[in-house]
Amino acid sequence: MQNVGAGWLMTQLTTSPLMVSLVQAAAAVPVFLVVLPAGALADMVDRRRLLLFTQSWMVAAAAALGVLTLLHAVTPLVLLAFTFVMGVGAVMNDPAWQAITPEVVSPPRHAAAVALNSAGFNLARAAGPALGGMVVASAGSGWSFLLNAASFFGVILFLCKWRRAPHQPLATMRVRDAIAEGFRYVRGAPEVRSVLIRTGAFSVGATSLLALLPLICQPHGAQGYGFLLTCFGVGALAGAAALPRLRVLYSLDALVAGATVVFAAMTYLAGQACTFTGLCLVLFTAGAAWIGILACFNVVAQTMCPSRMRARALSMYLLVLQGGMALGSALWGELAARQGVPVALAWSALAMVVGLTSIRRHRLTAAELRMAPAVVRD
Repeated sequence: MQNVGAGWLMTQLTTSPLMVSLVQAAAAVPVFLVVLPAGALADMVDRRRLLLFTQSWMVAAAAALGVLTLLHAVTPLVLLAFTFVMGVGAVMNDPAWQAITPEVVSPPRHAAAVALNSAGFNLARAAGPALGGMVVASAGSGWSFLLNAASFFGVILFLCKWRRAPHQPLATMRVRDAIAEGFRYVRGAPEVRSVLIRTGAFSVGATSLLALLPLICQPHGAQGYGFLLTCFGVGALAGAAALPRLRVLYSLDALVAGATVVFAAMTYLAGQACTFTGLCLVLFTAGAAWIGILACFNVVAQTMCPSRMRARALSMYLLVLQGGMALGSALWGELAARQGVPVALAWSALAMVVGLTSIRRHRLTAAELRMAPAVVRD
């Protein structure tokens, strides 16, 4: 809803294509600027308190933008500034958010919890634009920003009630030293390097489907685009429901390899589908495969390091994942502009299949960590 409101508001403030495109850039840039310091901080301080701070940060930014919008005091530069500030809060939140998952669920439920979290995100990404469009159309962008601000209070409430088990603070209190220690750990940990390499090999090719979907959907209009995103989200939910059973039947490498082949096939077929019904089936299947791949990567990323190092390793994982997607979006977009969308999708599908050759030297392992149970205040 926030993204829809920001994008639509910018089109009302200016007709410049550059300024409109900068809305997404302003939200993405913080990943490259602050994700590594965010991971270091999440290992240095109490993660619960850090999450309370980042959630409050985003409440303040979204609420301020909403009020300014309702007062007609927003300019294009102000909108970009607040979008950047919101992005900083989200990136500062991510490593700590993922790092607490093994602390709030038991080890046997860890994979299911990661899949459920990922499914919820994909469903929100499918439903959010539709809801945001209705709110913007009926009440304006300002109210979509205010509703976003209100949504954080649910998370804040549960963080206030969660009593985290005591943790051992880092010996160093300097962010730079903590980041350097993280890089040294990664260099000496083959299992960590493996998940980073596998994530990078997948993410560059995998981003083409969602990045080029608006172009694929042009004959079907905005409603068709929204419905296809919903199909992708429902497929993700179905994949999340099936994942625990699949984890029992297959190894992580077999599961990721099979889901990658399916996702690559759906990426190729998206460029060949001639009917809207065919596209819906392709997006549903792609969503199920997508959740299987990312959930497995997330489980490995969250368990590949001891607790004191987990957030820093996760920040590197997020940097590789989102950086690979950003690079892939630019690469496949340029190829689509030169040779057409079907050709770009075909090459990206081939890139994902070729990336599976990394399995021979870089296998995935997920340790089931012993965790103290979470305690909730009465």
